[in-house]
Amino acid sequence: MIGGQAVKNVVIVGGGTAGWMAAASFAKLLGKSISVTLIESDEISTVGVGEATVPPLILLNRYLEINEQEFLAFVKGSIKLGISFENWKNVNENYFHMFGTPGKDTWAASFQHFWLRGKELGVNHPLGDYSLEHKAAEHNKFAHMPNASLNYAYHLDAGFYAKFLRNIAEQAGATRIEGKVTNVSLDKDDYIKSIELASGHIVEGDLFIDCSGFRGLLIEQALHTGYEDWSHWLPCDSAVAVQTESVRDPVPYTRSIAHASGWQWQIPLQHRVGNGLVYCSRYISDDDAKKLLLDNIQGRLISEPKIIKYRTGQRLKHWNKNCVALGLASGFIEPLESTSIHLIQRGITRLIQMFPFAGIRACDVDEYNEQMKVEILNVRDFIILHYHLTDRNDSPFWQYCRNMDIPESLEHRMRMFRETGKVFVKSYELFSEASWLQVMVGQGLIPENYHPVANEIPADDLVKFLAEIRTQVNQNLPKMPTHKDYLDFYCKASDWN
Repeated sequence: MIGGQAVKNVVIVGGGTAGWMAAASFAKLLGKSISVTLIESDEISTVGVGEATVPPLILLNRYLEINEQEFLAFVKGSIKLGISFENWKNVNENYFHMFGTPGKDTWAASFQHFWLRGKELGVNHPLGDYSLEHKAAEHNKFAHMPNASLNYAYHLDAGFYAKFLRNIAEQAGATRIEGKVTNVSLDKDDYIKSIELASGHIVEGDLFIDCSGFRGLLIEQALHTGYEDWSHWLPCDSAVAVQTESVRDPVPYTRSIAHASGWQWQIPLQHRVGNGLVYCSRYISDDDAKKLLLDNIQGRLISEPKIIKYRTGQRLKHWNKNCVALGLASGFIEPLESTSIHLIQRGITRLIQMFPFAGIRACDVDEYNEQMKVEILNVRDFIILHYHLTDRNDSPFWQYCRNMDIPESLEHRMRMFRETGKVFVKSYELFSEASWLQVMVGQGLIPENYHPVANEIPADDLVKFLAEIRTQVNQNLPKMPTHKDYLDFYCKASDWN
């Protein structure tokens, strides 16, 4: 044991999505064993633009006993079946990365091997024709289907999401203290002893959770943990965000539109649209980036454009002494595949699984940090893939991305897929084999070979097998209402919060 006494008092510094996710989870799931205190300042705004999620958030909602209909109505949410990537492979070439698995896998080989052999036999349907999520998104449809369940996530208003989680946290016994942190006191072993607020109030704790955003008040400013910089692989370092009124019904997917020096997001909620431009400041100025975004959105502005500066990478330790960093305090990849909220969730889940009730032990700290590192490195590689695997050569930014050196771990995955058609994923990976498959194919990487087991099926039977999957997908489409009609029926946004 390296941390002294048992952990009874957990202090969270910072609110927003990360802080209130942590407070709700700890208070709801561990509240009989610990006390939870959250400190946030009304003077400090949160980044608050993380409005797209990935499917595992549904699991957290179940653990917290959240009613999905009430949740979506409160956060004015819509459904996300995946992401539409536009101009990424090349200008005017688009593809979808859908949640779920296209086709049907076998124990010996995944679906892409049978799909690749089908292409040799003249069956030239794209991967999306074998995915109900893809076809539903393409036709702007959604429903909870009893016999053909869809894999989905949410679009949500981050501000309302924090309020929703705060309600859960406080009902479960968490205490909120308003105040600005002015000093962090350490003990003789450099563990955090207490937090001092501008009011003079002292808050002591046994375990501190840093949700203070990019500043890293505890993990970096107090404990000097260090940072691993990934900007040579992920050169975008800025974003400008703005909200607009909706001018059309919300689609059930996020749009990611590549531009000459970065990419633009569009996230449709029930009451508005979240817009932003992620860019590299080496190739475009803040003013030009803001103009580019405003020239490429529709609807009346309902917020002022907000510039956000960041540096991609992660803390050298996510758990250091008696401090665990979550959210932006732990590092930042970028919003391309909506991983920020998920990594907060994974950090919380792991901490609950390894919670140091009897005191902080080196084995728990080391295992936590190793698992977080492995998962985040896999996410990092997946994001780099989008930039590096491209035919675009029309601007200095894309020329850099195409020609930059990439991590050996990513080079191995690409080489294996190119030469064999195989995709393998490891433990703690967010993105499935199907996700890697869709992005690699979407970005233009088609395997040179496929698994020989696909040749064991007679040609006529393989053609029939592929046709049956497409037919089953298409038969389910007429059963689904439009996305907008389903939202109105299932979770129409409330106007009282």
